[in-house]
Parts: sequence; structure tokens; C-alpha cells
Amino acid sequence: MKKKVLQLSFFLVFSAGWLLSCNSTPKEQKKEPSPTPSFSEDFDAIRQRGKLVVLTENTSVSFYLYRGQGMGYDYELIRNFARDHELTLEVKVLDDLNAMFERLAQGDGDIIACNLNATHEREPLAAFTAPLFSTRQVLVQRKSEDSLAFVSDWRHLNGKEVYVHTISTGHANLEAAAALHGVKPSIIDPSGNLSSEKLIRLVAEGQIDYTVADENLARLNATYYPNLDISFPISEAQDVAWAVRHDADTLLAELNAWILNPQNQRRLKYTYHKYFESVKSQQARVQSAYSSLDGKRISEYDDAIQRNSRSLQWDWRLLAALIYEESRFNPEARSWAGAFGLMQLMPATAERFGIDTTQLREANIKAGVAYLRYLDRYWKKHIEDPDERINFILASYNVGPGHVQDARAIAMQIGKDPKLWFNNVADCLLLKADPEYYHLDGVRHGYCRCTGPVHYVSDVQRKFAEYRALHE
Repeated sequence: MKKKVLQLSFFLVFSAGWLLSCNSTPKEQKKEPSPTPSFSEDFDAIRQRGKLVVLTENTSVSFYLYRGQGMGYDYELIRNFARDHELTLEVKVLDDLNAMFERLAQGDGDIIACNLNATHEREPLAAFTAPLFSTRQVLVQRKSEDSLAFVSDWRHLNGKEVYVHTISTGHANLEAAAALHGVKPSIIDPSGNLSSEKLIRLVAEGQIDYTVADENLARLNATYYPNLDISFPISEAQDVAWAVRHDADTLLAELNAWILNPQNQRRLKYTYHKYFESVKSQQARVQSAYSSLDGKRISEYDDAIQRNSRSLQWDWRLLAALIYEESRFNPEARSWAGAFGLMQLMPATAERFGIDTTQLREANIKAGVAYLRYLDRYWKKHIEDPDERINFILASYNVGPGHVQDARAIAMQIGKDPKLWFNNVADCLLLKADPEYYHLDGVRHGYCRCTGPVHYVSDVQRKFAEYRALHE
């Protein structure tokens, strides 16, 4: 299956001279309808919505999945900003900054965060935050004693083939510096979805000889590939920042206040160290079989999840997302209420579906899937649409079908649609904490502080979107 973007959408058209890549910039992207309405509001509206949407790319410094969990310098900082402002975070992954600026302008995202150089050429496209850090760009080449191949002086670069996207800052800096030094390298625009990290790998593997990359990214990748040399600078240091729409004044002010807060400056330094300087830990994550960068697996239980999801007729990555939310793929997980195993089954439910608390791995998945099949049969009588029904199944898995049916009863009495989850039954489930609503006719299961189940459905669906975008 081809990689898809998170939440599945994108676009608008800018002039080619404006479209400047973070790392790689394939020029075409498949359009797909977005289930998320566009929003071009500023920060007050974002607060009201309760969700912050970040546009980023799947790289080792911006965003990747490791053992089913989101990682990355930009991701971790944006996640902290969202938490500090009591916002949920939605991540949309694209491998083309062209589409990121287009989506940002359309209002289909709030922030671009992808190791982005804040250059004068990009100022017409977006407003930039205070700098996160600064880095220069360097030539990436293989170590060599061959004086004809190894570039240690600008004269050596004359006529050399350097692979760098023509609409990237690397290309602009290389072209300007080469002209200043009176040399003419042969700059080749790579085809396909080749990010800076992928180009660096091609250099290391001997498939190309030269590329240009940000020094911090190049230094990190040089630890993976010891045959690389990154000592030849191409540019002076440039600021790296996040980007927002020009009309997002209060969002920009909130981001700048957060970045410049002394306490958060310590966070920035810690996170920078984690992803750019703690190279052994970062290398272990990036090169793991459970990384969305180099690996093909979400967890060590992928095979069992795939086998059991077939009987449920779910995309196996949706079941994996549920298991991640339940146990973080830890078969030994135990809740305060007694739920156990990968799918956090209560002992009575587990016994009903044929296992006990000693059966923690595939048996736990099999029993959990049997319970999900039961919930699917239960809700099929009420919710005909199979995609919509999944939301009711997820909520019921978390809180039980009784409370969800109560929310449907409330929905019917206050003019909401009892067959739609988001903005309808989900909102009514939250009302079950209010006596005015849990004493209504037809509401049979009483009080419920149901923020958890409402968040649970959204969290599983977001995690599913991430897995669908980054794992086959």
C-alpha cells in the first residue's frame, strides 16, 4: 500500500519559485478528500476546537513512529506546547513542503514543523516563530583519499554532480556560494520522494557522490554511516523555526511566548540533545525494526494482530492502534481496576471469551477480538454505516455499551443525531456527568464522568491515522 498522509487530505497552487523544501519536494501529491473541515481561525478558535493540527514529515528529527509511539524533535516540542495549552494534537504527515505550505494557506493545518529553515525567500509563504536553533548547511560526501573525488576546497567542486532539490534552501545556498567562488557544480534535482536523509543514505551507499544537508541532520546521519564526511560548509548558520499563516497573530504570539519562556528553553535544549546529540539512543530507535523510518513493524505482535483482525474485518492497523492505547503493547500491563494483558480485558470479560489472567499475548488478543466482534454485532442493529459503527464499538470497548446507549437516548431528546459519533453522541456522552441529563427518560445507567471514553475514540482514530500513513 502506498504511504498516505495522516487524516488523508491536501493542496492549492503556488508559483514554483516559492515552493521551498524542508528536505525533499516531490512536485505532485495525490489529492484525497479530507474528513476534517478546514479551519483558518486563530488561537482562540483553536482553543475552542480543542485541537492543534501540525503538518510535518516522516524523518528522524521531525516525526516518526517507534514501537507505535510518536517520536521526533518537532513532534515532541509541539506535543508539549499542545499539552501546556490543554489541546489534543493531530499530526498530518507529508513528504512535500509544497503541499505543507498549500495546506497551511488553506487552513487545513495550524503549524508547519519539519526542521524548517526560516529564510527571506519563504517570508511570503508564512510567518515564522522565534528560532528553535540555528544550523548551517554542509556538503555530504564519502571519506576518500582520492584528491580528485574528495572536496576540501571550492575548486574541487567544479563540475561535480551534487544532488539537491532545486526548490530547497540547500540548492539556493549552494548556487550562491559556488557563484561567489567562481565554480560551477552540476546541480541535479533528484526525482521521487527523496528526503535529505534518503539522499544522505544514497551518498553513504555509493549511489550518488554528493548532496547538501543541514549540519545537525548531517552530523546525526554520519553516526549511522561512518564513511561520510560533513566537514565542508556551504552556508552560514540559518535559523530553524516553525511556520504559521500570516493572519495567525495570536497563535504566533502564543508559540513565541512558549518558545522564549526560560523554562521551555530548558525543554528545547533537552529535546535537542535527545534527538541530535544522544546519537546512540537515536540510532537505536531510527534503525529499529519497529521504526517507521527503517523498519516495517509497529510491534512484536503485528503477526498476531493481523491474523486476528481478519475475523473482525478491520484494518489490522486499527486493531493495533486500539492495543497501543490499551497497553502500549505491554502484555504484562495491569490496570488499577484489574484489566490485564495487551487488550486490557477485565477478568470477567476474559473468562466469558475463553481465557484467564495468565494468558497474556495472542490469547489475550483473540479474546479481545471476540469481544469486539460481539460489540460489532450489537451495534450493527443500531448503526448501519460500518465506519461510523467503529466509533461506537471503540467507545463501548472503553466504557461499555450501556453508557453509549444512554448517550444516544440523550441525543434523541436534545436534537442530536443518535447514529453519528463526533459532535453528536460523543457530546451527549459528556452530558452524563450532569443530573439534568442522566435523569432523563431512557437513560438507564446513571452518572458517568465520560471524558475518558470520548478522548479514547479520538485517540485510537488518530493513532490509526498515523499507522495507516507510515506503515504498510
